[in-house]
Amino acid sequence: MKFNIIQPSNCCDPGTGGCEPALPVAVIGAGPIGLAAAAHLTERKIPFFLLEKGEVAANVRTWEHVTLFSPWQYNMDEAGKRLLFKTGWQAPNEESIPTGKELLEGYLTPLAKLFTPNIYTNHEVAAITRDGLDRMKTTNRSSQPFLLYVETPSGLRKMKAKAVIDATGTWGNPNPAISNSVWLRTEKELALLIDYHIPNVETNKELYANKRIAVVGGGHSAINSLLNLIKLKQNYPDTSVTWILRKKRVEEAFGGGLNDELAARGELGLRIAKAVRKGLIQVETPFMITDMRKQNGIVLLSNEKILEPFDRLIVNTGNRPNFDFHRELRFEREAITEAVPALAPLIDPNEHSCGSVPAHGEKELRQPESNFYIVGSKSYGRAPTFLMATGYEQVRSVVAFLAGDKEAAANVQLQLPETGVCHSGAGGCC
Repeated sequence: MKFNIIQPSNCCDPGTGGCEPALPVAVIGAGPIGLAAAAHLTERKIPFFLLEKGEVAANVRTWEHVTLFSPWQYNMDEAGKRLLFKTGWQAPNEESIPTGKELLEGYLTPLAKLFTPNIYTNHEVAAITRDGLDRMKTTNRSSQPFLLYVETPSGLRKMKAKAVIDATGTWGNPNPAISNSVWLRTEKELALLIDYHIPNVETNKELYANKRIAVVGGGHSAINSLLNLIKLKQNYPDTSVTWILRKKRVEEAFGGGLNDELAARGELGLRIAKAVRKGLIQVETPFMITDMRKQNGIVLLSNEKILEPFDRLIVNTGNRPNFDFHRELRFEREAITEAVPALAPLIDPNEHSCGSVPAHGEKELRQPESNFYIVGSKSYGRAPTFLMATGYEQVRSVVAFLAGDKEAAANVQLQLPETGVCHSGAGGCC
């Protein structure tokens, strides 16, 4: 299979070796941020290829039934829009709020079609290194191309690139239910009875209707799951819904309400507060899960109390980055948040909400490994303060730098909605 990549005519297939002077940029992850990177690379006429371990926007497809917090204007990249306009594409109303499915159909899918020759689905990156070097070697390191080991349906491939942009995100790499965030064997063994996303309860009624369900988590993903179960309960009144929180008071999870500049996010808090007052769900807080076991369902244990049993758990406790394929690169992550180090003080959820995170770009995203960048929600590590618009500005700046336009790379600008609260939701804080 030959790569058909937009690049100078004298540049060869990156999977066959050679042609280093005209090597393309490798973008990993064909989600919103990866596709935005592809759009900016296209506008800058920089050759690239985009690798996706599943299908395009695979993570978005898992929450396509969920309504985002922010309107369209915050969820589309400007370069992507410019390319789409050239095809006769009609932009959605920027003030309306899309579902994940609408984001896919109205923006991500048509954008991805523009890069079809450059996108390789079912291509999972197993490792990245410098060609001919391991992590320990320094001499002439920055002059050597990146070598990506990629698992494909037809076997292992080796692909070369002059730069790497990791936009793989954190979705699909969830935090556990255990309150100190460690994975225990007991939880892993109960995986078939646990959802680590916002499930579509309407299309999977048999798993939730008239069952004992517990939702673990204090963010907007958990609230979305709870509200979906409450709706299901209207037609299946024997459905039992329990909300398990670590917070001292349930009111701490209600969020900014009317003070939230993202009205849809504030509305979630108002709706769940009303449901709690009406007794539609049982609240257990503070409840620190120390272990769980299987006994006529899932039994949850803390140091002071036992909750038993539940037919199914929905665990919405956030996500964490996966750095496994970076091991032979010289990269850094901040010790607490696991974010790109220069970002950590800018995005600390103890100090910042989604809207108060300052604009940042290539300079803050630099790694010890030259021309290697972690962008998007993965650059935030475990911090839940990420917005798609933030990632779009990140890749605009990074691509400008790779193009040699240092002035544009340094000129980072971002206008975000301010809010007094921020929790993780589908696709970050979108």
